[in-house]
Amino acid sequence: MAEQQEPVIWMRPEQAPVGRRAERSRAEITAAAVELADREGLEAVSMRRVASILGTGAASLYRYVATRDELLDLMTDSTAGEYHLPAPSGDWQADLLTLARQARQIMRRHPWLPAMVMGRPTLGPHGIDLLEHVLDVLADHPADPACKLEAFALISGLTALFVQNERAATDTSATRRSAYLRHVAAAGSHPRITALLAASTSDGNPGDRFDVVVVRALTGVLG
Repeated sequence: MAEQQEPVIWMRPEQAPVGRRAERSRAEITAAAVELADREGLEAVSMRRVASILGTGAASLYRYVATRDELLDLMTDSTAGEYHLPAPSGDWQADLLTLARQARQIMRRHPWLPAMVMGRPTLGPHGIDLLEHVLDVLADHPADPACKLEAFALISGLTALFVQNERAATDTSATRRSAYLRHVAAAGSHPRITALLAASTSDGNPGDRFDVVVVRALTGVLG
């Protein structure tokens, strides 16, 4: 007999039909957890720490959120509520690129979010609104439904990877790797790497490649 799985948190009522009136809300708990993660990193988020911030006991938080994983799901979905979702313009590429740019800014505001998007994707109420918006933008696109879902996943996944790479490029190990790569290129034993770096140097500042990469990827998925 297959093990019955617990429903996602959004399929359970926030307030129990009987018992003491709730003193907190999921939104309040989630906001405290997000602020903590933004300030100290995701590893700092625990039921005890969040309860302490809210001035209550950890045990009381379990009346609202059953596990830390559920709290992480609430946190991730709450960030999807930060998007501005205007009516489709009729230009699906422009609309989805605008969405991807917003995703990039949101993930920069919440440094813990890219890893969550890559490792623990969540689809809650705000995420559902986001998916509906993408499907609305692509309503007249001839791509099949599966491809449209892939495009939705691609926006968040590719943006998360891009933001992670941006952050990695700012640490000291990235600087050391770059110096070694230039050393290898200067030696001339790897001509294609040498040519690649020479071309990059001759371009001066090629600028931000985010828009180009996103449009190419979406075009590849949607055809």
